[in-house]
Amino acid sequence: MRTLSVMRFGFALAMAAALSYVGCMFVMMTAPKDVTIRFFNSLMHGVDVTPIMRWEMPWWEMVVGVTEIFILGWLFGAIIAVFYNLGVKDRKAS
Repeated sequence: MRTLSVMRFGFALAMAAALSYVGCMFVMMTAPKDVTIRFFNSLMHGVDVTPIMRWEMPWWEMVVGVTEIFILGWLFGAIIAVFYNLGVKDRKAS
């Protein structure tokens, strides 16, 4: 079996997470409030997200949010790749 590149897998997951965050921002900026709430309620399996929705958000908080999500995505991707690679090495030894 092949091993995963920790850097590449981390970057791929980080980009996917950051693009999801940007997609959520785009939905919130373009769709009407009731449609947005319905959309996010359906993603959360019916949990009412109305009390936690913020409609006015400064641009710098969005940049910080994308950066944080990117970093967390990279860390989780790197951890997944490391554990995957450890499992692959164990299978080769046996």
